[in-house]
Amino acid sequence: MKKVVVFGGGTGLSCLLSGLKLFPVDVTTVITVSDNGSSTGVLKKELDIPAVGDVGKVLISMANVDEDFTRLLRYRFSKDGSLHNHPVRNIMLAALIDLKGNLTEATRYMCRLLNVKGTVLPLTEERVELVGETDKGRKAFYGQVAVSRNIRSISRLSYDHDVHVTQEVVSHIRESDLIIFSPGSLYTSILPHLIAPAVVEAIAASSAPILYVCNLVTQPGETDGYKVSDHLRVINDYLRDRRVDVVLVNNGPLPADVLDVYHSTEDKSAVTLDREAVEALGASVIEDAVAVTEEGQLRHDALRTAFLIFSYLMRT
Repeated sequence: MKKVVVFGGGTGLSCLLSGLKLFPVDVTTVITVSDNGSSTGVLKKELDIPAVGDVGKVLISMANVDEDFTRLLRYRFSKDGSLHNHPVRNIMLAALIDLKGNLTEATRYMCRLLNVKGTVLPLTEERVELVGETDKGRKAFYGQVAVSRNIRSISRLSYDHDVHVTQEVVSHIRESDLIIFSPGSLYTSILPHLIAPAVVEAIAASSAPILYVCNLVTQPGETDGYKVSDHLRVINDYLRDRRVDVVLVNNGPLPADVLDVYHSTEDKSAVTLDREAVEALGASVIEDAVAVTEEGQLRHDALRTAFLIFSYLMRT
């Protein structure tokens, strides 16, 4: 069985994994833990733990248990009080960090509890903060929320201290047959993996091709006006000695009414495929109609996207 390592965070990663789990591949998911917003940020600060939010979302997307159990984990307390806005999964992971000693072991236990096929690993065991540096090298923006709001003023990302990446993460990268960057926030879900030197070095030492599943729409304040090649240039810059080998892109029409709402309310627009520029960067293109609309939101078709990735993997 071929081995795949997926990097990412947030909804895009969860969607991709919900499709990949249906195929005969050994999937290892590496999740960034630098989020500091919402429930995750509160628990991170109060308990001095890594961010658990994206880990919880991924576990649910890969779970093979009855729907009532996953609904329980998704449940978010709505009444006023100390538990307000905390989802059950975050509370469970925070408790398990205390019981098991670290986030990796807490995640491993949750994988057994949820009958997850594959491996889920946090990037690091440490509490880390994303930092945005200006073009003068000044560390001006601390925390993922601040970084996301000030991308235009940031020339480079870093962490607030040197990050220790677990040996297990490094080993899985080196042994992989395919490395995937999931759709999601380019600067706060993908690049946080690539500012950890151990990850970049492990990718450089791996012979596995690198595949990027490109976002369907731009992200306001972060990737305004970005085409597919712009996403690749940014990732390649942080990869240093490697380049993205193949990019998976949607070529199907996006619903005009949904795009109108996206543009008017969130200033989002469709990401355009500029094929010549992409190929000039050394990347081949896999394109298909992989977009679906769920409750007014554009998402990657999990099954179709996973099938295209699996087909590519079988050809390599």
